Amino acid sequence: MQNKWAQEDLLSIRERAYRYLKDMILDGEYKAGDRLVERELAEKLSISRTPIREALFRLESQGFVKTVPRKGVVVERISEEEVIEVFTILSSLEVLASKLAAQKMSEETQAEFDKMIEKLQDLEGKTEEEISLLHMETNKIIHTAAKSPKLHEILSGLTDYIRIFANSSYETPGRKEESMREHLEIMKAVRNKEVEMGEYLTKIHIENSKKAYIAFLNRLKEKE
Repeated sequence: MQNKWAQEDLLSIRERAYRYLKDMILDGEYKAGDRLVERELAEKLSISRTPIREALFRLESQGFVKTVPRKGVVVERISEEEVIEVFTILSSLEVLASKLAAQKMSEETQAEFDKMIEKLQDLEGKTEEEISLLHMETNKIIHTAAKSPKLHEILSGLTDYIRIFANSSYETPGRKEESMREHLEIMKAVRNKEVEMGEYLTKIHIENSKKAYIAFLNRLKEKE
């Protein structure tokens, strides 16, 4: 990701500063509790502090960061209660997407699934960023295959949560590999129109993801 930007129009820099900081949080580069210092960020990106300040304000309004007295702006921690709530919602929606995708599977969509299955079977040497992108791509293929615009819209609204949960839970030893194996089996079941198996595997995947993220939160608490 580009760290230094030319002084283009202010609106563009504002938006790029916001997207950069948001991506860094969602990708786990900035973790819960990390301080975000305006001056340091401005120097890193070779821009003034104003777009950084505005980006942080925007992120705070969305719940990604918070201002702590005598400490400044820090990355917000999602509570365990909120994690459970989001995963409960996510489980229902993802299971529905899996079911609809299997029921509406066409030869054309099967060809797309086959390409993705091939990618998931060849993860050796892949970087964490590449695996994270594969994770999101897998979700997108299933959501699109469900052919339900409204469901796709709702799931898209949870994309930020999915990214931050996945990238953080991957810090649980073995979870990254386990998660990708789960994705592979889900893709195979849905591709073969195995509706009930796809639903079952999706439920298991979401539950395992929830447990891994909660384990990540507990490790953070232990370090405090």
